[in-house]
Amino acid sequence: MGRYVVQRLLQMIPVFVGATLLIFLMVNVMGDPVAGLCGERRCDPATAGRLRQEFGLDRPVWQQYLTYMGNVFTGDFGTAFNGQEVTELMSTAFPVTIRLTLIAIVFEVVVGVTLGVVTGLRRGRPVDTGVLLFTLVVISVPTFVTGLLLQLLLGVKWDWIRPSVSTEAPFAELLLPGLVLASVSLAYVTRLTRTSIAENRRSDYVRTAVAKGLPRRRVVVRHLLRNSLIPVVTFIGADIGFLMGGAIVTERIFNIHGVGYQLYQGILRQSTQTVVGFVTVLVLVFLVANLVVDLLYAVLDPRIRYA
Repeated sequence: MGRYVVQRLLQMIPVFVGATLLIFLMVNVMGDPVAGLCGERRCDPATAGRLRQEFGLDRPVWQQYLTYMGNVFTGDFGTAFNGQEVTELMSTAFPVTIRLTLIAIVFEVVVGVTLGVVTGLRRGRPVDTGVLLFTLVVISVPTFVTGLLLQLLLGVKWDWIRPSVSTEAPFAELLLPGLVLASVSLAYVTRLTRTSIAENRRSDYVRTAVAKGLPRRRVVVRHLLRNSLIPVVTFIGADIGFLMGGAIVTERIFNIHGVGYQLYQGILRQSTQTVVGFVTVLVLVFLVANLVVDLLYAVLDPRIRYA
């Protein structure tokens, strides 16, 4: 296991370098950051030249990238165009988005897996049909529609919650945004778990466990569920990165100043350092999440062994 982890960590290095290089190149060709900094009024040549020199934009792109990567390994993600350190923006944005993502993952695991197990064991029955129709509706409706509708009903009309999240963004205020963020993924987890449970239910090892006279609960939890969760864990592992980086719509609806909000502001203002810095951390999140998923395979299925 230890050797496998070391190999995976070494494999992450070229993936990390390639992903950050691609993002850096894409951000640098999306527009002139100095023009975005000056706004509608154009900067005079002297001011534009001074700003490019100050932010290192007068050097070749490859040299900018090498300088940036060298600073990243020392914990310096650069300075945004408003003069604020990118690490300072991260220190306020990432804790909020991490809390929001944790709530979304809990909804996916608890609600999605539970509904998937129930429908998988009762395939073809009314509860199965009802859940399938419900998940299809959730997948079909865009997230911003779901978010605005729940915000209008629960926050404005019925006054059960605050329509927007406060600056501190405690867990209690993030429950509804977390549910909205997890809604589509929860539906996919439900359908994926249902399909996996229904397929593995006919497997030989399940029949053998039933023939031995094991209690139904033990057969479902110890044998059927563990093997059925492998594709679900794969989906959730990849979804962690998507939820953290793709929460722009949800954060805008509920006025949450997290990673999605900062990425949106960075793209809007063409702030290269902000966008690249946040995406660099998200790349690391994706890589670590995939490593954890691979290690969980061996926990769920004893037949899987890593040399």
